[in-house]
Amino acid sequence: MTATLETAAGTTPAAVQDSARTPRSANAVTLALLAFAQLIISVDYNIVYVALPQIGSGLGFSAGHLQWVISAYAVAFGGFLLLGGRACDLFGPRRMFVLGLSLYGVSSLAGGLATGPGLLIAARAVQGVGGAFLFPATLTLVGTLFAEGRDRDRAYSVWGAAGGSGLIVGALLGGVLTQLLGWRSVLYVNVPLALIAVAAAFRLIAPDTVERAGRRIDLPGALTSTLGVTGLVFALVQGPESGWLSATVVLPAVIGAALLATFLLIEARTRDPLMPLRLLRGRGLRTGMAVTFLFMATIGSLAYFLTGYFQAVLGYDALRTGLAYLVPMLAITAGSLLAARITTRLGTRTAMTGSLALGAAGTALVALAMSADGGYAALVPGFLILGVGQGAGYTLMFGAASAGIAGHEQGIASGMASTAQQIGGAVGLAVLVGIAGLGEHASAAATADGARTALFVATAGIALTALVALGFPRQPKR
Repeated sequence: MTATLETAAGTTPAAVQDSARTPRSANAVTLALLAFAQLIISVDYNIVYVALPQIGSGLGFSAGHLQWVISAYAVAFGGFLLLGGRACDLFGPRRMFVLGLSLYGVSSLAGGLATGPGLLIAARAVQGVGGAFLFPATLTLVGTLFAEGRDRDRAYSVWGAAGGSGLIVGALLGGVLTQLLGWRSVLYVNVPLALIAVAAAFRLIAPDTVERAGRRIDLPGALTSTLGVTGLVFALVQGPESGWLSATVVLPAVIGAALLATFLLIEARTRDPLMPLRLLRGRGLRTGMAVTFLFMATIGSLAYFLTGYFQAVLGYDALRTGLAYLVPMLAITAGSLLAARITTRLGTRTAMTGSLALGAAGTALVALAMSADGGYAALVPGFLILGVGQGAGYTLMFGAASAGIAGHEQGIASGMASTAQQIGGAVGLAVLVGIAGLGEHASAAATADGARTALFVATAGIALTALVALGFPRQPKR
């Protein structure tokens, strides 16, 4: 049931070994490549939101199945993250970096060429698998190529600026491309971007070192965790559409929970586990997983309601909806770039809780400005405060989660934190959609009321996340 890998126990990739000798050798060009890859992941998460009406009419989607253009990506991404993280540790981050980008390029081309719903949904799922391999590889490289302290803080700031703003850039770019070139362009755009990044990776990232030894991939653990998380995320994203007590929701949830329980038993007994349970004894990783879960359940779900408010209440088309995200994007970028300075002066825990407090205040201001006869200008003050808090928080939480984790286990640690992030996003969106109570043909007034209610609940959740972030170990100011 296991397959031997040609990797020595405890052996780290060449990029990691080189960083131990010359930690400052990773230059700005390499960091730009890693940030670029993170931008691709984040953009793809939201780029099709604005294009959904055109996709639905162009390919003949039914109203009940159109959500799977979004959900297929989220389900596959969340389901394969643990496997992607462990593969990064065992096979090396550069190999997984190239594999993830290659999957993005091929699946984006297939999705753009789709002539029916089935092929597009399958292509989006493969994009999610690509993200599940690319994300841990990118995070591992950032965490190991740069020396701990100011250099790594700055690297996380640039990486976080790409990731945090990418969630907004996706909506902006999706609106512009859909309006000017049609919905297929939101998929085609990934093909040249992935090719450029793959070519740059072979030049800028050192090859992974591989030596023969007894390292094994935990296939039973990989199978049960992937299917278990996939089943759970599937149930969470399908629940609002089919009803929480329907067979299509209850059955995947029960099977997913059973498989995850089996996975934990396997990990406790196997010699070379996919996810070493001893990592959960680390206070930083435990707290980081809780924070990433709650962050995506709250702040990460806001774009859904903002997009609905822009279109149903303010009457924006695809292009204006995309442009409406420009102010939040600039604020998120500013917050991400400020994160390094704040962390250096105050320490990670204080910086993290402060950024989340800003996020809660900004979300409340945006909610207060929403009304059936409201305008965009009233939202701007809240967008600015929310964006700074969101950008700084996104930048800091993954680095805080993986702090103190050995280099050869950075991949699985980032996979664990990002799996919690994906499940949190699915749970949060399902809960907030249920609270908002918006139907398919809701009036402008009902949309405004529902979105405002969802944002007030999210505000409380962000405040709770700030309290949870106090569980991070206290670190000295640098």
